[in-house]
Amino acid sequence: MRRTQHTTINLAALSLLAALAGCSIGPSIIEQDIIDSGPSAAPPVDIDSIPDAVPKFESRSRYGNPSSYVVRGKRYYTKQSSKGYQERGIASWYGKKFHGRRTSSGETYNMYGMSAAHKTLPLPTYARVTNLRNNRSVVLKINDRGPFHDNRLIDLSYTAAHKLGIIGSGTGLVEVRALTPGEPEPSAASPVESVTTEAARLYLQVGAFGSRDNADRLQSRLQSDLDTNVRVLEGRSADQLVYRVQVGPISGVDGADSLSKRLDGLGIGNTHVVIQ
Repeated sequence: MRRTQHTTINLAALSLLAALAGCSIGPSIIEQDIIDSGPSAAPPVDIDSIPDAVPKFESRSRYGNPSSYVVRGKRYYTKQSSKGYQERGIASWYGKKFHGRRTSSGETYNMYGMSAAHKTLPLPTYARVTNLRNNRSVVLKINDRGPFHDNRLIDLSYTAAHKLGIIGSGTGLVEVRALTPGEPEPSAASPVESVTTEAARLYLQVGAFGSRDNADRLQSRLQSDLDTNVRVLEGRSADQLVYRVQVGPISGVDGADSLSKRLDGLGIGNTHVVIQ
């Protein structure tokens, strides 16, 4: 068993209320810090034989796609399109405690299905998820919102997590790549590069600035407050120079979670994991 902080959020009801009221969606959630697990008995099917999801054209879900929503005081902005989306981060999974419950899109969660939850991708989105440790890969349908635990990118169904090999650990380092129905997968030409446990380098990105001076000031402050390595990386975003402030490298998922709590104490939230 594992303890999870998967949050059940009824975005369908929230969307309806917002439409009737003509105003923005406010926080209305059921938070649950519970013990979750896989099947208590033998699964009704051979999990290894369950096929991947098959991407197909679907209309944007009527539910679960507000322009923004708030959970635990944090506002999330949903993406209008998943095209070109690719990101690495930490995956978790949810199982029988939510089996049979309604997802944010209105579909029923099936722990034996190939599905997942994501905070901002449009519902539904089809995606290929690859475990960076062992290069196992699955195609699934994102039809739910979450996970709302710090530093988590995606919440996998029990079956998807089993096929990726992360049930035992509870989390895993993954790459999520959105798929467009009817288009060939770019992964066929550019396979995901695996990272070994020893080689994986995790960082927490704490800010991105258009000004180098602002980035340097935050770097100096955090190096003093945390007594750890903080770097500034120069890059480009939308043809503009951007300076990203990242803390690390960090030793694993537990280290990232611990560091997030320290940063929260310093008034710095909205961090996210960067994997190299």
